[in-house]
Amino acid sequence: MAGITLAAAGIGVLGSVVGGMIGNKKAKEAAAAAKAEKDRISREMAEFEANRQDVINPYSDVTSLSGMVDEMRDNLSNPFANLGVATSAAEIQMEQTDIALANTLDTLQATGARAGGATALAQAAKQSKKEVSANIEQQEAQNEKLAAQGEQDLQAKEMQLTQMEMSEEARIQNADAQGKAFVFGAQEQRDMATLDRMQSGIDQANTNAANANMAGAQATAGMISGITSSVGGLMSSGAFAKGGSLAPKPPVTGSDRRLKTDIIKIGESPSGLNIYSFEYIDKSFGEGTYSGVMSDEIPKEAVTKGNDGFDRVDYSQLDVEFKKI
Repeated sequence: MAGITLAAAGIGVLGSVVGGMIGNKKAKEAAAAAKAEKDRISREMAEFEANRQDVINPYSDVTSLSGMVDEMRDNLSNPFANLGVATSAAEIQMEQTDIALANTLDTLQATGARAGGATALAQAAKQSKKEVSANIEQQEAQNEKLAAQGEQDLQAKEMQLTQMEMSEEARIQNADAQGKAFVFGAQEQRDMATLDRMQSGIDQANTNAANANMAGAQATAGMISGITSSVGGLMSSGAFAKGGSLAPKPPVTGSDRRLKTDIIKIGESPSGLNIYSFEYIDKSFGEGTYSGVMSDEIPKEAVTKGNDGFDRVDYSQLDVEFKKI
């Protein structure tokens, strides 16, 4: 029976060791797979970074229209700035009046007219010249008015063009700022997305590695637990003697009645063999109280003779367990 116990314990230990080794192997393979996956993702990300399209500035080709404004300003003029007075017509009219007056005087002298007629003609000529002078003054006043209106209109257009120029410059500056903001934002989004993917891959690889390490630790713990459990079973069954060494197998264990003292029957086995409690006279066989059979009461095939002349019992052939109690 003790042999069966030892064999079972050996199988249990072997199973624990083999199971632990298999578990550790699987854990190492899982850790290696996690590292390989991490390396694969890193290579793919590096290739993606190297070949992805460039971020562009959609406002980079915007041009200013202020040059057109300058050209329009250069073409502006006051159409009334250089108006002249129609003095030529007035001078002709005055000359005609003088000629008419001279002719009239000649006629009066030839006809012997009185001086009163000449005076009337002189007054008429004077009045005509006044009218010509008044006409010239009217033209000058009208020209000054038109010139003022033209200047006012020119200034209004200048102001309008200046506002257009300022608006255009503001539009260009705003477009440039928006373009820079777009480029920065797009690049920032790409960088953050890439970093997120990288971190996600690293986190997953770390998780897989941690799981693999945990599986390895669990396999090792299971192996140790299995060995401990098997050894504990052997210890509780008495398969180990004092001092931690394996107890002598039944043929080596002295079961000769002559080696024992304080022999007391405590029961029977299923096959009807008597079971006794006893102590060894020679403490080298073991100290304390044990339970077992007497060699003279069991089948002869389970008994062997030792070199010292005392019987040894092979408990593996019996349905009785030899143990310390």
